Amino acid sequence: MESTHVTSSPGAVLSRDDDSLYEVVDDQVVELAPMGAYEVRLATVLALYVENFARQHRLGRAVQEMLFDLGAAIQRKRRPDVAFVSYDRWPQQQRVPRTEAWEVVPNLAVEVVSRTDRADDLINKIAEYFRAGVEGVWVVFPSQEQIHLYESPTRVRILTRTDALGGEPVLPHFQLPVAALFDEVEETESSPPMTV
Repeated sequence: MESTHVTSSPGAVLSRDDDSLYEVVDDQVVELAPMGAYEVRLATVLALYVENFARQHRLGRAVQEMLFDLGAAIQRKRRPDVAFVSYDRWPQQQRVPRTEAWEVVPNLAVEVVSRTDRADDLINKIAEYFRAGVEGVWVVFPSQEQIHLYESPTRVRILTRTDALGGEPVLPHFQLPVAALFDEVEETESSPPMTV
């Protein structure tokens, strides 16, 4: 998501009445530009696949648009479109806190690219995720129907409709055909959901 700076005092957050999504960068609240409807639906479908797989295999939790506190070393609170947190990082018995941001570094961060996104912002965010300890970053490009799998800030594999999205090493044995993801988002709601 593209970011636009919001005038605020250091450490401030937007009003609870404000529906705007935001991140915190260097103690400054940064409002996120809204995603398009198609991109939101794509993120939702992908989050459901990851969540269902993670629950079935008792691996962790998947969330959508959760604000994460990436720690003092990074000085960022980021909001990936989809994220996965393993039970190794946040035990199953421990509830998700009722706080502004979840103080855990996700294992996986997913960004769904909208028309408002800027390439340099996205590249910076990917590098930050890895510096914080994220193990993998998936960047979904809806217009090209591609998914870029980052194993590090400089090591990336590009998947197209003919490939399968694999979850290694973060989600062992997770497999989702790229075409199936995009086709499901395109389908009408009368069709039965696809299973992983």
